[in-house]
Amino acid sequence: MKGIVHKYKDNVNTDEIIPARYLNDSTPAALAAHCMEDIDKSFVGKVKAGDIIVAEKNFGCGSSREHAPIAIKAAGVSCVIACDFARIFFRNAINIGLPILECPEAARDAENGDEIEVDLVKGTIDNLTKGKHYTVPPFPKEIRDIISRGGLLNK
Repeated sequence: MKGIVHKYKDNVNTDEIIPARYLNDSTPAALAAHCMEDIDKSFVGKVKAGDIIVAEKNFGCGSSREHAPIAIKAAGVSCVIACDFARIFFRNAINIGLPILECPEAARDAENGDEIEVDLVKGTIDNLTKGKHYTVPPFPKEIRDIISRGGLLNK
């Protein structure tokens, strides 16, 4: 996966990822249309397929709804990298096939507009803009299979 970084702060909660006022239509396209709207009104207009969200600590805190990772994935984001994730968000992301990686060094070093490349098999993150290389534990094959199928329920 290779994409441009959209960088966010600590404690981005699920209501900021997809505001509750838009949950009356839970189709992926409808959720994507409002992704990150309350913290970055320009996100939907600038995100391109394959781009990567990078955040600091506790990404995805708040409610346990799966709409948040669905909105991110449907917006075209290929991966989320953060220092750490709220546990329920982490599980929901894997369940819907959105790769998420915990790497505090990569998360802190990345800036808006950097180009990052991720290899889930090798467990590597390369910030191509800064020439920096990071390693993370690679996902087990079972999780990579869930991601490649597009989610736990897709067979």
